[in-house]
Amino acid sequence: MRYKITLSYDGSRFCGWQIQNDAITVQECLQNALSTLLKEETAVTGAGRTDSKVNAISYVAHFETAARDLDAVDFGYKINAILPHGIVVHSIVPAAPDFHARFDARMREYKYFIHRRKDPFMNGYSYLYTFRIDVEKMNEAAALLLGEHDFSCFEKVGSDNKTSICKVSHAKWETYTPGHVSLMGYPAPEDDYLVFTIRADRFLRNMVRAVVGSLLEIGRGRHDIDWMKGLLQGGTRSDAGESVPGHALFLTKVEY
Repeated sequence: MRYKITLSYDGSRFCGWQIQNDAITVQECLQNALSTLLKEETAVTGAGRTDSKVNAISYVAHFETAARDLDAVDFGYKINAILPHGIVVHSIVPAAPDFHARFDARMREYKYFIHRRKDPFMNGYSYLYTFRIDVEKMNEAAALLLGEHDFSCFEKVGSDNKTSICKVSHAKWETYTPGHVSLMGYPAPEDDYLVFTIRADRFLRNMVRAVVGSLLEIGRGRHDIDWMKGLLQGGTRSDAGESVPGHALFLTKVEY
Protein backbone atom coordinates (compact mmCIF):
# COMPACT_ATOMS: atom_id res chain seq x y z
CA MET A 1 0.00 0.00 0.00
CA ARG A 2 1.21 3.51 -0.80
CA TYR A 3 1.31 6.27 1.82
CA LYS A 4 1.85 10.01 1.57
CA ILE A 5 4.06 11.48 4.27
CA THR A 6 4.40 15.17 5.12
CA LEU A 7 7.43 16.38 7.06
CA SER A 8 9.59 19.41 7.83
CA TYR A 9 13.32 19.56 8.37
CA ASP A 10 16.11 21.85 9.46
CA GLY A 11 18.64 21.54 6.67
CA SER A 12 21.61 22.69 8.74
CA ARG A 13 22.10 19.12 9.93
CA PHE A 14 21.96 17.47 6.53
CA CYS A 15 23.63 17.42 3.12
CA GLY A 16 20.33 17.86 1.35
CA TRP A 17 17.39 15.54 0.77
CA GLN A 18 18.80 12.92 -1.57
CA ILE A 19 20.84 9.95 -0.36
CA GLN A 20 24.61 10.24 -0.80
CA ASN A 21 27.33 7.69 -0.17
CA ASP A 22 29.38 9.70 2.30
CA ALA A 23 27.00 12.19 3.93
CA ILE A 24 23.93 12.28 6.18
CA THR A 25 20.76 13.20 4.29
CA VAL A 26 17.08 13.56 5.12
CA GLN A 27 16.02 10.77 2.77
CA GLU A 28 18.43 8.33 4.38
CA CYS A 29 17.27 9.17 7.92
CA LEU A 30 13.61 8.85 6.96
CA GLN A 31 14.11 5.55 5.15
CA ASN A 32 16.04 4.10 8.10
CA ALA A 33 13.30 5.14 10.53
CA LEU A 34 10.51 3.69 8.37
CA SER A 35 12.44 0.47 7.79
CA THR A 36 12.97 0.06 11.53
CA LEU A 37 9.30 0.57 12.39
CA LEU A 38 7.86 -1.43 9.50
CA LYS A 39 10.47 -4.19 9.83
CA GLU A 40 11.04 -4.17 6.08
CA GLU A 41 13.32 -2.26 3.71
CA THR A 42 11.38 0.87 2.80
CA ALA A 43 12.29 3.27 0.00
CA VAL A 44 11.06 6.85 0.12
CA THR A 45 10.49 9.12 -2.89
CA GLY A 46 10.47 12.87 -2.25
CA ALA A 47 8.94 15.86 -4.00
CA GLY A 48 12.40 16.88 -5.22
CA ARG A 49 15.97 17.53 -4.22
CA THR A 50 17.00 20.23 -1.82
CA ASP A 51 20.62 21.36 -1.60
CA SER A 52 22.87 20.96 1.41
CA LYS A 53 21.71 23.11 4.39
CA VAL A 54 18.41 24.02 2.68
CA ASN A 55 15.31 23.76 4.90
CA ALA A 56 11.81 22.50 4.13
CA ILE A 57 8.33 23.12 5.52
CA SER A 58 5.59 20.54 4.79
CA TYR A 59 7.78 18.59 2.39
CA VAL A 60 5.94 15.70 0.70
CA ALA A 61 7.16 12.18 0.06
CA HIS A 62 5.66 8.73 -0.51
CA PHE A 63 6.55 5.15 0.36
CA GLU A 64 5.09 1.69 -0.05
CA THR A 65 4.69 -1.03 2.54
CA ALA A 66 2.93 -4.36 2.95
CA ALA A 67 1.38 -2.98 6.14
CA ARG A 68 -2.19 -1.72 5.83
CA ASP A 69 -4.29 0.64 7.94
CA LEU A 70 -1.42 2.19 9.84
CA ASP A 71 -2.53 4.01 12.96
CA ALA A 72 -1.44 7.46 11.85
CA VAL A 73 -1.27 8.94 15.35
CA ASP A 74 0.60 6.03 16.92
CA PHE A 75 2.92 5.57 13.95
CA GLY A 76 3.63 9.28 13.77
CA TYR A 77 4.54 9.35 17.46
CA LYS A 78 6.90 6.40 17.07
CA ILE A 79 8.67 7.66 13.96
CA ASN A 80 9.21 11.12 15.46
CA ALA A 81 10.71 9.47 18.53
CA ILE A 82 13.49 7.85 16.49
CA LEU A 83 14.08 10.50 13.84
CA PRO A 84 16.87 13.07 14.45
CA HIS A 85 15.85 16.34 16.09
CA GLY A 86 16.15 18.13 12.76
CA ILE A 87 13.27 16.19 11.17
CA VAL A 88 9.60 16.03 12.16
CA VAL A 89 6.79 14.07 10.50
CA HIS A 90 3.45 15.88 10.47
CA SER A 91 1.20 13.28 8.87
CA ILE A 92 1.11 9.87 7.22
CA VAL A 93 -2.01 9.13 5.16
CA PRO A 94 -3.02 6.51 2.58
CA ALA A 95 -2.45 7.61 -1.01
CA ALA A 96 -3.71 6.45 -4.39
CA PRO A 97 -1.67 3.55 -5.79
CA ASP A 98 -0.33 5.78 -8.57
CA PHE A 99 0.38 8.88 -6.42
CA HIS A 100 3.91 10.18 -7.00
CA ALA A 101 5.36 12.82 -4.70
CA ARG A 102 7.66 14.19 -7.39
CA PHE A 103 5.92 13.78 -10.73
CA ASP A 104 2.41 14.69 -9.53
CA ALA A 105 3.53 18.01 -8.02
CA ARG A 106 2.13 20.96 -9.98
CA MET A 107 3.73 23.81 -8.07
CA ARG A 108 6.60 24.30 -5.65
CA GLU A 109 7.34 27.40 -3.60
CA TYR A 110 10.63 28.57 -2.12
CA LYS A 111 11.40 31.48 0.19
CA TYR A 112 14.82 33.06 0.73
CA PHE A 113 15.45 35.29 3.74
CA ILE A 114 18.00 38.07 4.13
CA HIS A 115 18.68 40.59 6.90
CA ARG A 116 20.60 43.76 6.29
CA ARG A 117 22.17 44.42 9.68
CA LYS A 118 23.84 42.17 12.20
CA ASP A 119 21.18 40.28 14.17
CA PRO A 120 22.25 37.39 16.44
CA PHE A 121 18.79 35.85 16.26
CA MET A 122 18.75 35.50 12.46
CA ASN A 123 22.09 33.90 11.65
CA GLY A 124 20.84 30.32 11.38
CA TYR A 125 18.06 30.90 8.86
CA SER A 126 18.74 34.21 7.13
CA TYR A 127 21.61 35.62 5.03
CA LEU A 128 23.34 38.73 6.35
CA TYR A 129 23.67 41.06 3.36
CA THR A 130 24.84 44.51 4.37
CA PHE A 131 25.22 46.15 0.95
CA ARG A 132 22.76 48.87 0.04
CA ILE A 133 20.23 47.49 -2.41
CA ASP A 134 17.40 48.83 -4.53
CA VAL A 135 14.47 46.49 -3.80
CA GLU A 136 12.25 48.08 -6.44
CA LYS A 137 14.87 47.42 -9.09
CA MET A 138 15.24 43.84 -7.88
CA ASN A 139 11.50 43.32 -8.27
CA GLU A 140 11.60 44.74 -11.79
CA ALA A 141 14.23 42.15 -12.64
CA ALA A 142 12.32 39.41 -10.81
CA ALA A 143 9.26 40.13 -12.98
CA LEU A 144 11.31 39.06 -16.00
CA LEU A 145 11.47 35.54 -14.55
CA LEU A 146 7.71 35.09 -14.87
CA GLY A 147 6.51 32.71 -17.55
CA GLU A 148 8.24 29.84 -19.29
CA HIS A 149 11.99 30.19 -19.84
CA ASP A 150 15.18 28.19 -20.20
CA PHE A 151 16.81 28.63 -16.78
CA SER A 152 20.03 26.77 -17.58
CA CYS A 153 22.05 29.90 -16.67
CA PHE A 154 20.97 29.33 -13.05
CA GLU A 155 21.45 25.56 -13.05
CA LYS A 156 24.33 23.81 -11.32
CA VAL A 157 26.95 22.69 -13.81
CA GLY A 158 26.84 18.94 -14.42
CA SER A 159 23.14 18.49 -13.66
CA ASP A 160 21.41 15.65 -15.48
CA ASN A 161 18.02 17.24 -16.17
CA LYS A 162 16.40 16.35 -19.48
CA THR A 163 15.26 19.94 -19.87
CA SER A 164 16.05 23.29 -18.27
CA ILE A 165 12.64 24.78 -19.08
CA CYS A 166 10.64 25.93 -16.06
CA LYS A 167 7.44 27.96 -15.73
CA VAL A 168 7.60 30.58 -12.98
CA SER A 169 4.27 31.94 -11.72
CA HIS A 170 5.47 34.24 -8.92
CA ALA A 171 8.76 35.98 -8.06
CA LYS A 172 8.84 38.90 -5.63
CA TRP A 173 10.84 40.54 -2.83
CA GLU A 174 8.94 41.83 0.23
CA THR A 175 9.80 43.20 3.65
CA TYR A 176 8.59 41.25 6.67
CA THR A 177 8.85 41.43 10.45
CA PRO A 178 10.45 38.47 12.29
CA GLY A 179 8.83 37.23 15.47
CA HIS A 180 11.55 38.45 17.81
CA VAL A 181 11.08 41.96 16.43
CA SER A 182 7.28 42.08 16.64
CA LEU A 183 6.79 39.98 19.78
CA MET A 184 9.79 40.91 21.91
CA GLY A 185 10.65 44.39 20.75
CA TYR A 186 14.07 43.72 19.25
CA PRO A 187 15.26 47.16 18.07
CA ALA A 188 15.48 46.94 14.28
CA PRO A 189 13.93 48.91 11.39
CA GLU A 190 11.19 47.07 9.53
CA ASP A 191 13.01 47.24 6.22
CA ASP A 192 15.99 45.36 7.64
CA TYR A 193 14.35 42.04 6.78
CA LEU A 194 13.52 40.84 3.28
CA VAL A 195 12.07 37.63 1.89
CA PHE A 196 12.09 36.53 -1.73
CA THR A 197 9.26 34.19 -2.75
CA ILE A 198 9.33 32.23 -5.99
CA ARG A 199 6.86 29.66 -7.32
CA ALA A 200 7.24 27.43 -10.36
CA ASP A 201 6.14 24.11 -11.77
CA ARG A 202 9.67 22.79 -11.26
CA PHE A 203 13.11 23.97 -10.20
CA LEU A 204 16.61 23.07 -11.34
CA ARG A 205 19.49 22.21 -9.02
CA ASN A 206 20.82 25.39 -7.37
CA MET A 207 18.35 27.50 -9.37
CA VAL A 208 16.81 29.54 -6.56
CA ARG A 209 20.13 30.33 -4.90
CA ALA A 210 21.59 31.46 -8.23
CA VAL A 211 18.51 33.56 -9.03
CA VAL A 212 18.70 35.29 -5.64
CA GLY A 213 22.42 35.93 -6.04
CA SER A 214 21.81 37.48 -9.46
CA LEU A 215 18.97 39.67 -8.21
CA LEU A 216 21.14 40.95 -5.38
CA GLU A 217 23.81 41.88 -7.93
CA ILE A 218 21.20 43.99 -9.71
CA GLY A 219 20.03 45.48 -6.42
CA ARG A 220 23.58 46.55 -5.62
CA GLY A 221 23.87 48.30 -8.97
CA ARG A 222 26.54 45.97 -10.34
CA HIS A 223 24.29 45.07 -13.27
CA ASP A 224 21.22 46.59 -14.86
CA ILE A 225 17.92 44.89 -15.64
CA ASP A 226 18.95 44.19 -19.23
CA TRP A 227 21.57 41.84 -17.81
CA MET A 228 18.78 39.61 -16.52
CA LYS A 229 17.16 39.65 -19.95
CA GLY A 230 20.42 38.52 -21.49
CA LEU A 231 20.84 35.70 -18.99
CA LEU A 232 17.39 34.32 -19.80
CA GLN A 233 17.95 34.65 -23.53
CA GLY A 234 21.10 32.57 -23.62
CA GLY A 235 23.40 33.12 -20.67
CA THR A 236 25.53 30.40 -19.10
CA ARG A 237 26.05 29.59 -15.44
CA SER A 238 29.31 31.53 -15.42
CA ASP A 239 27.49 34.62 -16.71
CA ALA A 240 25.00 34.73 -13.82
CA GLY A 241 25.62 35.82 -10.24
CA GLU A 242 27.11 33.70 -7.49
CA SER A 243 24.84 31.39 -5.51
CA VAL A 244 23.82 32.63 -2.08
CA PRO A 245 24.25 30.34 0.98
CA GLY A 246 21.74 27.53 1.41
CA HIS A 247 20.90 27.99 5.09
CA ALA A 248 18.49 30.88 4.37
CA LEU A 249 16.46 28.97 1.78
CA PHE A 250 13.19 27.17 2.58
CA LEU A 251 11.03 24.95 0.42
CA THR A 252 7.68 26.13 1.81
CA LYS A 253 4.96 24.58 -0.29
CA VAL A 254 4.24 21.73 -2.69
CA GLU A 255 0.86 21.61 -4.44
CA TYR A 256 -0.72 18.68 -6.28
